[in-house]
Amino acid sequence: MNPAIQRLAAIHDLSGFGSSSLTVVTPILSTMGIQVCPLPTAVLSTQTSGFQNYKFIDLTDHLEEYIAHWKTLNIRFDSIYSGFLGSIRQIDIVTNFINEFSHNEQLVVIDPVLGDDGDTYGPIEQEMVVHMRRLLKSADIITPNFTEAAFLLNEKYKLDIEKEELKSWLLRLSDKGPKIVIITSVPDDKSKESTSVIAYDREDQRFWKVKCAYIPACYPGTGDAFTSVVVGSILQGDSLPIALDRAVQFVSTAIRATYGYKQPEREGILLERVLGNLQYPILSFSYEIF
Repeated sequence: MNPAIQRLAAIHDLSGFGSSSLTVVTPILSTMGIQVCPLPTAVLSTQTSGFQNYKFIDLTDHLEEYIAHWKTLNIRFDSIYSGFLGSIRQIDIVTNFINEFSHNEQLVVIDPVLGDDGDTYGPIEQEMVVHMRRLLKSADIITPNFTEAAFLLNEKYKLDIEKEELKSWLLRLSDKGPKIVIITSVPDDKSKESTSVIAYDREDQRFWKVKCAYIPACYPGTGDAFTSVVVGSILQGDSLPIALDRAVQFVSTAIRATYGYKQPEREGILLERVLGNLQYPILSFSYEIF
């Protein structure tokens, strides 16, 4: 019997203040009609970007018991979606979780959170990158940003990259396992004032691109919002290019809505101002064949 709603396991950290990770993932997917079952990897008093002296509670030692209880309940997940993982051990636990809860109709999405703007995030070491490459084998969809794609391919981060090389990156990442590869924050020019999202679907061997409007602000959690909308859209039956369009439009709207206020960037987007947009149909599309 089909469930009343689709169910998703969200493997992310939880910040008490600042819009990122589970505080973004849960409301977006719930608004899109998906039941979110959090599997928290850590609890923090605030999100990390822009804050100091935050409290960090590592839940790694509790994850396996948490998962074991879920197994006794015979929970079936329509999707598994993982974000920031803080250690190699967590990557191994997530790999086992995907294997143990796997079924043929399941959508597995991995957002390989490693860094941005050419650098790794503070706690990420090179060994984490190596193990993250192994996790990609378990994914149907991955959503690295441009920096993370370079790390995963052991490529040099550079802003002057040609179209054919970007296509090669998409193909090489797909060869690591995922059927669909989506790369965000791809530079359209050397100034970084224009970016795009590009994607490749191995099943029909088509490439897609959606341009992103430049807004002079950097809010943490926008990557979590983007991937969450993509996941919700595909679970609702949208095609890949429409899912990309919905995600780009939603995040762009959220950034614009937030930018109009005197909102400190470190607090993230004003998600509550735009959540209702997820229930409206898209009236225009901007995706291109790449």
